[in-house]
Amino acid sequence: MATITFKDNPMTILGTEVEVGQKAPDFSVLANDLSEYRLADAKESVKLISVIPSIDTGVCDAQTRRFNEEAGSIDNVEVLTISVDLPFAQKRWCAASGLEHLQTLSDHKDLSFGKAYGLVMEELRLLARAVFVIDTNGTLVHVEYVSEATNHPDYEKAIAAAKEAK
Repeated sequence: MATITFKDNPMTILGTEVEVGQKAPDFSVLANDLSEYRLADAKESVKLISVIPSIDTGVCDAQTRRFNEEAGSIDNVEVLTISVDLPFAQKRWCAASGLEHLQTLSDHKDLSFGKAYGLVMEELRLLARAVFVIDTNGTLVHVEYVSEATNHPDYEKAIAAAKEAK
């Protein structure tokens, strides 16, 4: 498993780390209207999953905005931002930000996504920062675990992977 820190403090990571080439694990999270979102039920499109510790921080805000901006220029891509923020907070943030090319989802209820992708920082009950791209066949084609949770991911690599995925 990757070593992940938060403000230079090592974190205990719960769950199973995923790798490029494997089938993307299913998960269940909550949409802003409290409905269930399951990967297995999602439409057949490329998925760029942007994982953040909390929407209310500067790096997480910037990451979410960056992927929203890029999403409009990528055909057949669904951008999902997942955190453990409550759906109400995510909805309020989206309304205030005016973002329209992505969906925010909450893993607060049971950490289904975080455990399936090896991202739960046990000490904080937050998700570590990461980016995943899943092709239309459900295969992981890009995986990035950001080693320091307060750092930015490699936006260019993730965007290139989403554009190349079929």
